[in-house]
Amino acid sequence: MSIFEATMLVCFGASWPLAIYKTVKAKNPVGKSVPFLYLVLIGYIAGCMHKVYFNFDKVFWLYTLNAMMVLVDLILTHYYINRNKRFNL
Repeated sequence: MSIFEATMLVCFGASWPLAIYKTVKAKNPVGKSVPFLYLVLIGYIAGCMHKVYFNFDKVFWLYTLNAMMVLVDLILTHYYINRNKRFNL
């Protein structure tokens, strides 16, 4: 296990709960980049796949946790974009 990889994932992962909170609180994801969220999600999935195929260790679970948080933020973003379009908000 690389302590540097784990530290990077913990630091990046610390920002996702705040992003989710802001999305829920604002209920208006203006300024969020949906393509960026997809790219980050793909990156975390690629990290998971690397761990599965080449070097499975505990860091896999950090990739998985981060991917799940990005997925939640992405789902909320799509939900609020569609909701706001429907109600012309």
